[in-house]
Amino acid sequence: MKNALLAASTLAILGLSLEAAPVSAAVSEKLKSRVDESAAVLTEIHAAPDKDIPQELWDRASCVIVIPSVKKAAFVFGGEYGKGLMSCRKDGAWSAPIFMQLQKGSWGLQIGAQSIDLVLLVNNERGMKKLLGNKVTLGAEASVAAGPVGRDARAATDAQMNSEILSYSRTQGLFAGINLSGGVLKPDGDDNEDVYGKKVTPTAILTGGTAAPAATAAFMKALQRK
Repeated sequence: MKNALLAASTLAILGLSLEAAPVSAAVSEKLKSRVDESAAVLTEIHAAPDKDIPQELWDRASCVIVIPSVKKAAFVFGGEYGKGLMSCRKDGAWSAPIFMQLQKGSWGLQIGAQSIDLVLLVNNERGMKKLLGNKVTLGAEASVAAGPVGRDARAATDAQMNSEILSYSRTQGLFAGINLSGGVLKPDGDDNEDVYGKKVTPTAILTGGTAAPAATAAFMKALQRK
């Protein structure tokens, strides 16, 4: 009888532990590939300081979004978009990332480009809160400007410095600011649920104490710009 009660208690405790844990213990290969591509974009951009985001702007950014390999064909045929990751600063450290998606905008891709990588800096908490809503249209609901490139942030215009979001693109080795007005950004609910579980909201991940999944380690490391 005692053994039966002990076994039942053990199973109950185990059941509670499993219920409290994230739904997914591992990240799918598709999501892991997106994490690694996003990390590679940041690492490669940071490796060329003269063509990088100015350090001053990076240091004051509230959040960063990286969307790798946005395909030209995806926009030509009107469907979708690009997918990537977003992390925000919390008490001086980068938060666990959430997955984001960018839907088609009127801006299209640069002429002749087959694929581009996008990096967006969110300049303030106001911009961050807008991005964590259902969706936000860049240029209409959140101000966005092409970001300056190089070591010196003093080259930025008033419009750039006052924008909620600064946007950059990289294609064929060229890293430059890009106007993303018309694009629609929103959290990727399905991917975030797969990684963190249904009960964890994007806001809780970015502003709380949620630990970054092991599979996102490469992206978290790339955020630590030296």
